[in-house]
Amino acid sequence: MSDLKVEDFCPFCCPSHNGGSTPIPTTGKTIFYTSSQQDKMAKMEVKTSLLDDMIGVGDMVLLEPLNEDSFINNLKKRFDHNEVYTYIGSVVISINPYRSLPIYTPEKVEEYRNRNFYELSPHIFALSDEAYRSLRDQDKDQCILITGESGAGKTEASKLVMSYVAAVCGKGAEVNQVKEQLLQSNPVLEAFGNAKTVRNDNSSRFGKYMDIEFDFKGDPLGGVISNYLLEKSRVVKQPRGERNFHIFYQILSGASEEFLCKLKLERDFSRYNYLGLDSARVNGVDDASNFRTVRNAMQIVGFMDHETQSVFEVVAAVLKLGNIEFKPESRANGLDESKIKDKNELKEICELTGIDQSVLERAFSFRTVEAKQEKVSTTLNVAQAYYARDALAKNLYSRLFSWLVTRINESIKAQTKVRKKVMGVLDIYGFEIFEDNSFEQFIINYCNEKLQQIFIELTLKEEQEEYIREGIEWTHIEYFNNAIICDLIENNQTGILAMLDEECLRPGTVTDETFLEKLNQVCATHQHFESRMSKCSRFLNDTSLPHSCFRIQHYAGKVMYQVEGFVDKNNDLLYRDLSQAMWKANHSLIKALFPEGNPAKINLKRPPTAGSQFKASVATLMKNLQTKNPNYIRCIKPNDKKAAHIFNEALVCHQIRYLGLLENVRVRRAGYAFRQPYEPCLERYKMLCKQTWPHWRGPARAGVEVLFNELGIPEEEFSFGRSKIFIRNPRTLFKLEDLRKQRLEDLATLIEKIYRGWKCRTRFLLMKKCQVVIASWYRRYSQQKKYQKIKSSAITVQSYIRGWKARKVLRELKHLKRCNEAATVIAAYWHGTQVRREYRKYFRANAGRKIYEFTLQRLMQKYFLEMKNKMPSLSPIDKNWPARPYLFLDSTHKELKRIFHLWRCKKYRDQFTDQQKLIYEEKLEASELFKDKKALYPASVGQPFQGAYLEISENPKYKKLKDAVDEKIIIAEVVNKINRANGKAASRIFLLTKNNVLLADQKSGTIKSEVPLGDVTKVSMSSQNDGFFAVHLKEGSEAASKGDFLLSSDHLIEMATKLYRTTLSQTKQKLNIEISDEFLVQFKQDKVCVKFIQGSQKNGNIPTCKRKNNRLLEVAVP
Repeated sequence: MSDLKVEDFCPFCCPSHNGGSTPIPTTGKTIFYTSSQQDKMAKMEVKTSLLDDMIGVGDMVLLEPLNEDSFINNLKKRFDHNEVYTYIGSVVISINPYRSLPIYTPEKVEEYRNRNFYELSPHIFALSDEAYRSLRDQDKDQCILITGESGAGKTEASKLVMSYVAAVCGKGAEVNQVKEQLLQSNPVLEAFGNAKTVRNDNSSRFGKYMDIEFDFKGDPLGGVISNYLLEKSRVVKQPRGERNFHIFYQILSGASEEFLCKLKLERDFSRYNYLGLDSARVNGVDDASNFRTVRNAMQIVGFMDHETQSVFEVVAAVLKLGNIEFKPESRANGLDESKIKDKNELKEICELTGIDQSVLERAFSFRTVEAKQEKVSTTLNVAQAYYARDALAKNLYSRLFSWLVTRINESIKAQTKVRKKVMGVLDIYGFEIFEDNSFEQFIINYCNEKLQQIFIELTLKEEQEEYIREGIEWTHIEYFNNAIICDLIENNQTGILAMLDEECLRPGTVTDETFLEKLNQVCATHQHFESRMSKCSRFLNDTSLPHSCFRIQHYAGKVMYQVEGFVDKNNDLLYRDLSQAMWKANHSLIKALFPEGNPAKINLKRPPTAGSQFKASVATLMKNLQTKNPNYIRCIKPNDKKAAHIFNEALVCHQIRYLGLLENVRVRRAGYAFRQPYEPCLERYKMLCKQTWPHWRGPARAGVEVLFNELGIPEEEFSFGRSKIFIRNPRTLFKLEDLRKQRLEDLATLIEKIYRGWKCRTRFLLMKKCQVVIASWYRRYSQQKKYQKIKSSAITVQSYIRGWKARKVLRELKHLKRCNEAATVIAAYWHGTQVRREYRKYFRANAGRKIYEFTLQRLMQKYFLEMKNKMPSLSPIDKNWPARPYLFLDSTHKELKRIFHLWRCKKYRDQFTDQQKLIYEEKLEASELFKDKKALYPASVGQPFQGAYLEISENPKYKKLKDAVDEKIIIAEVVNKINRANGKAASRIFLLTKNNVLLADQKSGTIKSEVPLGDVTKVSMSSQNDGFFAVHLKEGSEAASKGDFLLSSDHLIEMATKLYRTTLSQTKQKLNIEISDEFLVQFKQDKVCVKFIQGSQKNGNIPTCKRKNNRLLEVAVP
């Protein structure tokens, strides 16, 4: 069977152009798919539209009917099926799942890469890819606006956007470094700017806008981060159930003991007043591990080691400021002042920051007010001192955070000056409506009003631009314009922020109540402002509105604000004394954070208020966003429990309202609800029309026109643009989808029918072919069996005939062979008889000798074979030898024994080193001199000759003796020198060198006598078991002036042998060794006889020497 490609056939009938079915003929060959082809076909089975296998409605623009209930039900249905993303046109709604989902893998990144926005299921990657491709290919600056309330997943959404862009943009060492720095800036900012709140364990307490800069290829070059309104009041006070910023807990949990000691901190959270204890630990959050992550991220971003140390020192100082407490004291003039209770904390803060303790202490107790040329110093009471302490802590931390952002920008900013493309990512607070709303919620909601305003404007602008681009008539869309609310807040003359600044700056008594009174006067007639104290009579009896509050009707709903704290938080004053104290610090970072404290740059102008600063920042942000193409991500929190699989409809409904999602859908649906390019539209719905199925040969627009006319869709339900078809009502789209689904089922049935027919035909043809093949094989097999049977029979007959012939020839040959052998035997016997007759006379004369020689030869052979098996060991001292077997071999046996002994002795000697040979030569010399002569000799045989028994070169005691002897020492031993007068012994060191014999004092090491070897004539000793010996000197020599030496040693045999060999080597004369129990010794002019006798055992085994008279010295040997 030959192989066939998949393209060679079609396994089903393809519908023809006229609506009928034309079967495509097949080749009749069997088709085999490889595993790679199957994998390729499986990968092709992907969704080509978000309408495929859609759970609920993937795009809210297509939701029918459109109301709040259907909107929430659609979100809930998708949420229950793990579909957390939904579209509103090009806007992405993201619901926080509060768990990990397998939809952010590298495979998913590749799936959404370079795909059409509506081609796959809704996903944040689709929006990220659309924004990145628009920036890279169309050269349009982009911005991604991420909004939602705390806990809705804004921070995670911004991380996903950045990680996707990092994954799909270019590669390379430099590009990867830039991407890594951009990504690692997040952990640093989260540690210092995020905190655990009631609604979110990692809530961003600041607004962040990051501009990521790209080159013309789409590779990242760097970035710029802007931060908005850090919630610095959290530093000194946190609501119940919430924590301070993460970094405080991370340092105390993750820093080493040594590092904490440097920062003068303790690991116990309860030691610090600024840390809330009821939520100090968060389940699932490892502060120690996060601290290591932050330090590593700071290193990657580019912080130097000393900068990191300075940052943590400032954090430690802020933490310890909360432990400073004050006590009241009364002065003589009757004024109250405050004093610090415990100055240890103040001392440690000053050591950390390098500030003079007295300067900082005075700044906490006094306030200096400057007006023109006058300075007035007033004392602070306890309440004012606590206010000053908290203001310093808030300002110190806030300025540190701003410095961190600036420092990160220095590291991640683009290094090149080429033209850049920019993608901005805005992660900012969502709309906040709490039970108690204050100044922070007011300006946060103001920012969201501005974002909503720009969102509506840019959405309408985008819609209008697309209609104009496609040549479709633009109709005015009615929508709620929240510009009136923005004007209520930001108007330079009558706005709430302007009234607040005016109240803060005016002279006289300024309180929150006076501010509310001014609002009631200026804003009373505004339709979105409500107050119980205003001139408007409709709110006089509204009990839900307290007297100390005012209410604003935002686009997301009504919010009631507590006026308490507005003035102080807007002022955000830090006493000049504290600024100057901070500037005087030896700490470079703290000094840089307070430039206004420099006395040379004193500015009496009041600093701008918090409200005016934020208003300017928001205006700059709005201006920046309007220059970019917007992309929106609306984050929703499904429940307040931070738990998975829980969908709180009331909470979601509240967020849908204040995010204005329904308003967004209505704006999108005001014109045409759905639009799609002609090519994908025709490709998706071409099976609904006979003229367009299976292939349309003309332009895509003409095909769509034919398709819609054939289906009879009313003309008012659609409109043709230049490149897209616009459908007004979602019902029309769903009708098309229902028709397509029904047609696909019909096509599937048709394909199944044709496939089954093809399969049956193919199977029949295969079975027919198999039958023919089997029949032919069987016929061949049958003939082969018949032929084999005939062949086997013929071979059997042939074998029997050949066997009979062979046996006949064999019998003849055997007979001939027996005849030849018989003749040969007879001839041999005859020749033998003739020879024996001739040589019989010689046999008797030589038989005895030959028998003897043969017997002797056999005995010798047997002897040697037995000796081979009975050989003794190779040890030279082994005396064993096999017994002689025969007397006539006696001389041979002895000679063999001698030869074997000499041979094994040679083998034994060959194993010796040069040193061992020298030792054995000395032992051999001793044997020749003393064996069977001296009773002490047998005991010395087993003792090795060491020579140097005293470690003269290593013992500092003998340094003097070592310096005096410059020759090699052959033997060094302690001997006893016998006194000539009384026979008593004195210890001496006996040294033998190559040329001399020396005697030295044992204690001092002083040489007493030195005798050249040439002056030694004889050595005398007894034959008994003692160590006495006499060294005889040549008469007339200088050494013989005092007479001979009588000595005693434990190594007599070794000393005598070495003395003998050394004398022989140097003088070429043998030294006379006299062994006798009586010998004469020359003592000065007298000769004394030394006699050895058997003594008593009183002294044990030690010989004793005693002087009998002037001529006799008797040695008693045990």
